[in-house]
Amino acid sequence: MCGIVGAVAERNIVPVLIEGLRRLEYRGYDSAGVAVVQPNHAIALCRTVGKVSQLEEKLDKAPLAGRLGVAHTRWATHGGVTEQNAHPHISGGRVAVIHNGIIENYQPIKDELIAKGYEFESETDTEVAAHLIYDYLTQGHDLLEAVRLATQRFVGAYALLVFDAHDADRIVVTRIASPLVIGLGIGENFVASGVPALLPVTQRFIYLEQGDLAEIRRESVEIFDAEGRAVEREVHETQWSSDAAEKGPYRHFMLKEIFDQPSALADTLYGRVANRRVVPESLGPNASDLLTQVQNVHIVACGTSFHAGKVGRYWLEALAGVPCTVEIASEYRYRAPVVPPGTLFVTLSQSGETADTLEALRAAKSLGYVGSLTICNSPHSSIVRESDLVMMTQAGPEIGVASTKAFTTQLLSLLLVTLMLGRHRGMSAEREEEFVTHLYHVAAAVEQVLAMNDMLKLLAEDFAEKHHALFLGRGPMWPVAMEGALKLKEISYIHAEAYAAGELKHGPLALIDEEMPVIVVAPNNELLDKLQSNMQVVRARGGQLYVFADRETGIEPEIGVKVVSMPHADRLIAPIVYTVPLQLLAYHVAVLKGTDVDQPRNLAKSVTVE
Repeated sequence: MCGIVGAVAERNIVPVLIEGLRRLEYRGYDSAGVAVVQPNHAIALCRTVGKVSQLEEKLDKAPLAGRLGVAHTRWATHGGVTEQNAHPHISGGRVAVIHNGIIENYQPIKDELIAKGYEFESETDTEVAAHLIYDYLTQGHDLLEAVRLATQRFVGAYALLVFDAHDADRIVVTRIASPLVIGLGIGENFVASGVPALLPVTQRFIYLEQGDLAEIRRESVEIFDAEGRAVEREVHETQWSSDAAEKGPYRHFMLKEIFDQPSALADTLYGRVANRRVVPESLGPNASDLLTQVQNVHIVACGTSFHAGKVGRYWLEALAGVPCTVEIASEYRYRAPVVPPGTLFVTLSQSGETADTLEALRAAKSLGYVGSLTICNSPHSSIVRESDLVMMTQAGPEIGVASTKAFTTQLLSLLLVTLMLGRHRGMSAEREEEFVTHLYHVAAAVEQVLAMNDMLKLLAEDFAEKHHALFLGRGPMWPVAMEGALKLKEISYIHAEAYAAGELKHGPLALIDEEMPVIVVAPNNELLDKLQSNMQVVRARGGQLYVFADRETGIEPEIGVKVVSMPHADRLIAPIVYTVPLQLLAYHVAVLKGTDVDQPRNLAKSVTVE
């Protein structure tokens, strides 16, 4: 969840490190630090509590320079938010370590090191790694071997960047379940926890595999697998541009990414349909053979992706006739799932490195699933490499912690997969072509919603002083309501919950009063009459209704009822279309409340710890 960057070059790499941190700040941001090697083989260190901008201010007053160094933004796990707990951590005045993840067995190792006379300045598990590696160096081991020996003792998920100031031509890195990517330059090389950090300096990347250990020098990169064998890893050229990770004219990344959605949806559709039919081969060359075996689908995901999976269940069962279950990834591994014959295991992840989802995929491989499919936004990520079939969402870099375009492109991807499976379950060509026609309209429908931005900005004023909100929906709009509530609570810190509207009378109705805004998602579908009855129950208790209604529903504003008139959208694509105004509402409420929209407190973008 933290941001990590390293570089070795013939130039001063401090600006590269700081820019890399800035581009990864969405991953972790309660403290930041940088360490570089000086010409006299000393380590120059600068750390601070707060954001990268505060680290930059500190460096402006006391500049650092060096040709080899590492930098870090922290999302606290072990130990509070203090300068002493900020990375990098130093041992013996020569070993510097930055770390993403958790070393679960750090305490017994720490006790052993204390017994040897090592003094700890922080509360972190990371400092254990610094002292243990230094201890192996003092025993005569080379840095590469010292890192290997240390990591053989660690239990957990981690990525480590290490340098020895007495051997100032290389950085040694390793990863277990936490992402690392090496960026290749000309006469200089880089490493980071994510591609966006390095886009200003390279577009050529090597993605390290699970357990890899690598030695990065100015002119070379050597990689060793988990068994210590020298290996070659493929070099990839990314299509992401440096500008893709910039806000442009928008105030926040989140707003930019909300407005990116029409193009992201169009890009996700591109190449996946031909002659108004879906193309199963877009999942991989063996997709058709695997899909013919599918009798059930099991979707596993976290957070926003879990909500996408919940919508997907309605589509898979109603349109393709495929039984589907949806489960939170953090729960999946800790029960004994029963896998019916012919079940496809489906994971959804924006980053492709979400620890709970990735470990669920690994656990599923031995449980008898017919195969695995991932819907993901990050090419070359761990979950993409480890799945049998892949649907890339084509959303491009998503920097804001609160997911927007990744969610709607996941929904579109799930619709495409539904149609692929439907073909093998007897869906007629005419029916498939009808559905594909509606998919062609989704980007234009979202454009119409975005044109409502100014009106939603005004509506947000009603929520700025509220402490609670309730979201209601029925059918596939229930998980859309869940996603709307999550967006509001994530970035505005307003407590928000979502319910299937029919559940009001089973408990939540006790919360309704004139201070409780109730947001209702009301497309023109077969559940509209039932939903309107639920709305009347709210009005009878003095609740204030905010109804996002299809303009063809005939729902009119009245005292206590505000209506947001939505452009008509076919029920197939309505979950995608109705998501967007809820995103905009949450965004404008957060702006009014003065919260940190892109980097809300306590949260991080890529959750790489359990």
